[in-house]
Amino acid sequence: MLDADFFRRWMAVTAASVDREAERLTALDSPIGDADHGSNLQRGFNAVTATLEKEAPATPGAVLTLAGRQLISTVGGASGPLYGTLLRRTGKALGDAAEVSEEQFAEALRAGVDAVMQLGGAAPGDKTMIDALVPAVDALGDGFAAARAAAEKGAVATTPLQARKGRASYLGERSVGHQDPGATSAALLVAGLVAAGGE
Repeated sequence: MLDADFFRRWMAVTAASVDREAERLTALDSPIGDADHGSNLQRGFNAVTATLEKEAPATPGAVLTLAGRQLISTVGGASGPLYGTLLRRTGKALGDAAEVSEEQFAEALRAGVDAVMQLGGAAPGDKTMIDALVPAVDALGDGFAAARAAAEKGAVATTPLQARKGRASYLGERSVGHQDPGATSAALLVAGLVAAGGE
């Protein structure tokens, strides 16, 4: 079973990964975006960990809802609302339970991913974070390591795609050949589940 501590660890591990990978995320964003994806997410996830330490929500749902709210208020560009929506909707779907099973978490995360698709209008193949998140959610039934592998594979698979959503879509064919920064950061988020102690 997964408790509030697990979800706090997930956010802390993700913040550390984003810190480590911020320059690479920004480098990926430079040719096809605003060259600020890494720094924006770094600021957002650092704010999330600081808030969670201060407020210490008692349930998994409350941890993710608070984290999502924090991302929406501190991250600029599209990634704040998208990541914020992902975590808030997942948290809302988990409800007030003190502990949740991995199956319940997988269902809740799917609700979160659906909410992101609705908000951004993106589908798999559009060269966005969805290309990492959808395969990850599909693989969650086989465990967190399987989800991590699926997300990483999905992120790499965005390289030959032409962007159809977001800032990169303005470049048309020039977006081909670049790995999507949003899919790359989404894979970091999913990888954090394993590092946080999930099987």
